[in-house]
Amino acid sequence: MLSPLNTHSAFLKGKTTLIVQVSGLCLFAWLCQWAAHSVHSVIPGSVIGLGVLLILLSCQWLPEKVVNQGSAWLIGDLLLFFIPPVVAVTKYKSILENYGAELIMCMLLASTSVLLGTAVIVDKLFKFERKQRLNTISSQRSHLK
Repeated sequence: MLSPLNTHSAFLKGKTTLIVQVSGLCLFAWLCQWAAHSVHSVIPGSVIGLGVLLILLSCQWLPEKVVNQGSAWLIGDLLLFFIPPVVAVTKYKSILENYGAELIMCMLLASTSVLLGTAVIVDKLFKFERKQRLNTISSQRSHLK
């Protein structure tokens, strides 16, 4: 049985690991942005950073466990990092005042269309796959008789 002290210690260790990993990823992103700006790169630093991180992980020069918990947290809370839409709302306030209802209606219709289209296609594929499996099973049974 785990004692409360061990549980608390494990909790603190997990939170510390998370903070260190997120801080490391942020520092890495900042360094890549700085490097891209320093060499006047056409490619943004974030894209360069993702490429470098991909190479480091795929060549196993950087173990996955070093960034796993921090990247999972960042992806899980990614909605918090979508600040540019807030800037767009303040910058293009007049467009939203004039066409806001139409824009929202278009976004809702487009999202609904995509969701329904995806659902119909997935449903048809599942039915097709099931039919194929049933045909395979029935042909195997007929060969056994």
